[in-house]
Amino acid sequence: MEKKQPQRTCMGCHTKKDKKELIRIVKNKEDKITIDKTGKQEGRGAYICHDIQCLERVIKSKRLEKILDCKIAEEIYENLRGVILE
Repeated sequence: MEKKQPQRTCMGCHTKKDKKELIRIVKNKEDKITIDKTGKQEGRGAYICHDIQCLERVIKSKRLEKILDCKIAEEIYENLRGVILE
């Protein structure tokens, strides 16, 4: 039997998808925000689709800041744009 993939919800469109289909953004104990390509980094995670519209929605609503409870540097959003548009 195939192992069931964990489901996560995109912050932008609120669609449930397999965890491995989404991009994970992590805030660690030092409050450093990173894009977690492995999905295994420690810390508070938030997920987003590989969709530029979802990212724009998240930026506009400041949803990532609310979820991770801290200010998000523009550079993080730029890095996310890069990952999505790859």
